[in-house]
Amino acid sequence: MGDLLQQSESADQPKRGDIRKGVIARITANEVLVSIGTKSEGVIPAKELEKLDAVARGQLHEGQEITVYVINPEDHAGNVLLSLARAQEETDWHQVEQLMASQTVYGGRVDGFNKGGLIVKVGNLRGFVPASQFSLSRRHRSEGETPEQKWSKMVGEPIHVKVIEVDRSRNRLILSERAAAKEARESQKERLLNELHEGEEYMGHVISLASFGAFVDLGGADGLVHLSEISWKRINHPSEVLKVGQKVRVRVLGIERERKRISLSMKALAQDPWAEVLSALHEGQLVTATVTKLAKFGAFARLEGHDEVEGLIHITELSETRIEHPREVLQEGQTLTLRVVKVDPQARRIGLSLKRVQSADYADMDWEAAMRDMSTEESEAPPLAEPPPPAETLPPAEEPPPVEPTGGEA
Repeated sequence: MGDLLQQSESADQPKRGDIRKGVIARITANEVLVSIGTKSEGVIPAKELEKLDAVARGQLHEGQEITVYVINPEDHAGNVLLSLARAQEETDWHQVEQLMASQTVYGGRVDGFNKGGLIVKVGNLRGFVPASQFSLSRRHRSEGETPEQKWSKMVGEPIHVKVIEVDRSRNRLILSERAAAKEARESQKERLLNELHEGEEYMGHVISLASFGAFVDLGGADGLVHLSEISWKRINHPSEVLKVGQKVRVRVLGIERERKRISLSMKALAQDPWAEVLSALHEGQLVTATVTKLAKFGAFARLEGHDEVEGLIHITELSETRIEHPREVLQEGQTLTLRVVKVDPQARRIGLSLKRVQSADYADMDWEAAMRDMSTEESEAPPLAEPPPPAETLPPAEEPPPVEPTGGEA
């Protein structure tokens, strides 16, 4: 019987590193006594209590159930030394290991920052989010030269992260907002795809630029504004008119829900410059234009006063003599007087000619246009000033009466 009791006591004897549940039996100025099921109460000494913040220490009370860590199963005085802070730390490490294994998203707040990124507390552990693991939207907001300028405004903000590295021996906990954001965006994208409607307008911000267009975040789902849908003006790359982080208004052109693709347009919300220009142009008209691009088949020229409208000067309309390439007679940036030889409103195309500017075939048309211009100039000229009235003619001065002599008799 004695052997059984000895084995029972030995089995219940705490070991270094054990995590035990206990109940606070007594609180003194220097220590806290905790009943953990052993023959004697365990002790949380003063130096271990100091590891707790003032709020946590003030919340301790007799009868409270707590979790403790066994530092020493028996010190020189025969006491079982315990730690509340170490128990919380062990519990937190166990939690982050589970979070990493399950790849569960953890929601917390930004607690601080250093030169490399943000600090996020998981329980009492300080996790580190490197700048390379920020979400795309947070990277766009990280403006400035110093960590203070870039990240101080983010302290206190909510943040969702995933645990990507745990190393207890090095006290190392690495978190990733980017990994969590990818999962969160997938669920947000599903929701937005069901809420978006073709033809409706939305505000978003540019998250990346590519040679074929710009990707715009609509608040959880991103859509593509194709290069041809950015502006009425012909551009070679989105960076000519957009920059990452810029807020833009877009219209939804199409939604492919199965492929999770959203087509957007910016130019659909801008006034169509072609409507005004095409209604005013007619074949044979002379216009001023600036050469914008040379190609093997001809040259593009932007009409004066209409920066978003271009016409094409076909290579056959450049010179009376045969040429191999437009660069033989033109250069980009050159401003010319050109003849409109074709207007196609449906295809939004304007054909221009350089060689026909002086053509006798258009002499009558040019004469009439010149007369109209002269007539317009005369009608718009200010009226001539009326001549001043003639000066009044003064009457001639009256002659003075003759003066009679005043001398004596002769």
